[in-house]
Amino acid sequence: MRVSVVVCGYTMERLEVFTAAIDSVLAQTHRPLEVVIVMDGNSSLYDEIVRLYGEDPTVRIVLNDENRGISYSRTRGAELASGEVVAFIDDDAVAEPTWIAKLVEVYETTDAIAAGGNVEPAWVDGCPWWFPEEFYWLVGVTEPGFAEDGQEVRNVYGSNISYRRDAFLRVGGYDTKTGRKGDSHLQAHEAPVGIRLMETFGRGMIFVEDAVVAHTLFAYRGRAIWLLRRAFWQGYSKRIMNRLYPDAHGTEVGYLVKLIRHNIPRRIKSLIYPKRGVMLAKLVMIFALILMVGMGYFVAIIRPDSLFGVDV
Repeated sequence: MRVSVVVCGYTMERLEVFTAAIDSVLAQTHRPLEVVIVMDGNSSLYDEIVRLYGEDPTVRIVLNDENRGISYSRTRGAELASGEVVAFIDDDAVAEPTWIAKLVEVYETTDAIAAGGNVEPAWVDGCPWWFPEEFYWLVGVTEPGFAEDGQEVRNVYGSNISYRRDAFLRVGGYDTKTGRKGDSHLQAHEAPVGIRLMETFGRGMIFVEDAVVAHTLFAYRGRAIWLLRRAFWQGYSKRIMNRLYPDAHGTEVGYLVKLIRHNIPRRIKSLIYPKRGVMLAKLVMIFALILMVGMGYFVAIIRPDSLFGVDV
């Protein structure tokens, strides 16, 4: 099975991690493999990537004429790809050598139309002692209890995701209203694809626990103010997703119920054990992050176009 991996970059400031991501893809054990590298409107980055990888026959390098955003770039990469399966990895992630092989096993042994794997944290300065694991999803990392191996889910995280190329393109690829673009904060661009796959094919994505990618988490991702802002925009984005796809059934409500019924009581009980200061800090952070998600959702209800220009 031929696989194409799309890697998108947009700034010279991330060149070191960007090339680490590309190198990890080139080191995959699975063959045949094609790597499509899309530069989002940065000609200097394009020139450097051509210098480093331009002579590799398995690599295709393209440049957007301007900054179009991650959703546009990933979809363009899939359109240019030649593989039966198209996989995506973030520009600050590193894949284990068997990443693609583990995903391919699912496609070759089942009728899956999409598969994604586990995203592990690679903290540059260490995980903040007060950061609760329940909110790993805020930093693009798979949280404990996300899914069982082989379970069907709507979508996994964008650092480790793949689709049968024809199915991905049939549902229109990534929605350009969502995803990172310059300074925009509208998130969760994987969710609309998962929603449209369910609507079109009646099937979701298979979670592959052993298909592993490590997501580099820079120091700023461990700052409380950044996490609180991120939580706000997650709530805002969720409301926008609801307006763009009103008939879709999300997984967020179920997760919130689980958080309130099980995780928070467990955290409260842990206060009787040693290191109660750490446990209390994590509990406080859980409540603060829930509050910020709710605030973002509420703001998107009353002023949906004031913070992000999107036609809903």
